[in-house]
Parts: sequence; C-alpha cells; structure tokens
Amino acid sequence: MFYDTQSNAHGLKHDPFKALIVPRPIGWVSSLDAHGQLNLAPYSFFNAMSDRPPYVVFGSAGRKDSVRNIEETGEFVCSLATYGMRDQQNVTSAAVPPDVSEFDTAGLEAAASTLVKPPRVRGAPAAFECRFWKAIDLPAVEVGAPPGYTLVIGTVAGVYIDDAFVKDGKVDTSAMQPIARLGYMDYAVVNADTTFSLPRP
Repeated sequence: MFYDTQSNAHGLKHDPFKALIVPRPIGWVSSLDAHGQLNLAPYSFFNAMSDRPPYVVFGSAGRKDSVRNIEETGEFVCSLATYGMRDQQNVTSAAVPPDVSEFDTAGLEAAASTLVKPPRVRGAPAAFECRFWKAIDLPAVEVGAPPGYTLVIGTVAGVYIDDAFVKDGKVDTSAMQPIARLGYMDYAVVNADTTFSLPRP
C-alpha cells in the first residue's frame, strides 16, 4: 500500500505512521513553572540529537504545560521510563490542570537534581538534567492553521545514572529495562533477550 500524508487516506482503522517509526524512547519530562508548580509528562516523540555536546529533543502536541514551563524557567529533566514504572508513566500521560502534580497522581517521589531546579523521578535508573535551548513550532498540515507540534531542544548539562547499573565500566542498559513507544497503545521493553551487538566494519 501507499498513501500520501496530506490526505492521509490510508484506509486503515488507525493512522499507521506512529506504528512504523519504532521503537521510540520516552522522554519522561519534569519541569517547574515560574511559581514552582511541578509537572511531569511522558513524550514519545523524544530522542538524543548529538553527544558532543549532548542535546535532546522532544515534540509536544500543542503548547502543553511542559513547553510553557520550560520556556518560562529554562530548565527540565528527562528521566528514563522503565518496565517496572510502566503504569506510573502511563498515569502521568493523563491531562490534568496545571496546578495538579503528576508526581502525586502517579504516586511517584521526586529526587533533587544537581544542576537544575526540576527534580528527576526517584527510582528511575537514569535522568538527563537539561537547559532549554530553543522551541520550534512546526508548520501545520493546513496553511495558516496554528502549529500542531512544538519541538523543544535542550542541552544536557548533567547525567544521573544509578550506580547499580554500571558494570565493568559500562552502563548495563538492558538491566534497566527501558520502555519504548510503538504504535497505538503498544510498548516494547529493552532487556537482555532482545539486545545484540554488531561490530562496525
């Protein structure tokens, strides 16, 4: 099959696009507004863009609390969502008023960051402390319509890693069991049974 994305006439029950760009890591983004109100939200349009210096980016459908907070304060943290925390991660995706902390609704604890004010998720095996660089509004499908998505780009100022997952001088990523978004309501998990190595030519 083939379909053009302008008409999006693919004929399927659901848009297949997000089921094809997979797996996508989840940026579990914590932020504070100018008054100190804490917010936590998972973003599956998330990834690292470079490593020297390290940059991360996430895409938000509309200017949600996370985007507004980050633009106001200039800081955010991306915690690693894992299989053991999958249900809490899912709870934090619910739309709640800005004065409600998703840490509370999901029964999560916050742990202080080192270089930025927003905390990380306590129990997450890794977290990236980020400083806001730029937000880019992506053009909408229809000319003249409001932007549908906003890209938020941040420099990674510091990285937290739980020492329990550092073995033989390397991070044991599979032991962390990070989860990733597939399409629809589906997820995948990284573990020792699903990883392999390929030496570069």
